[in-house]
Amino acid sequence: MENENQELVNRALYKHIKSMNRAEMESFVRNIFNQGYQRAEEETHPIDYDCLRADLSKIKGIGESRLNEIMTVIDNHININDDT
Repeated sequence: MENENQELVNRALYKHIKSMNRAEMESFVRNIFNQGYQRAEEETHPIDYDCLRADLSKIKGIGESRLNEIMTVIDNHININDDT
């Protein structure tokens, strides 16, 4: 995460924003949103379920039955997060 003290809106940008009409402001806000969305997608790392399952199965004391329960819990949490 970037430094929270970093100046996001300098004086020139503030004056430009202040002079925008509704359509320009909407376009500006959409552009900012899209930049953030793209950045978040670039920083997201997909989960390799097969690799995760294999790594969890190596933990001492986790058998096939317990592994299936753990994978079900993981799947449920991922599905909940995907719906939001």
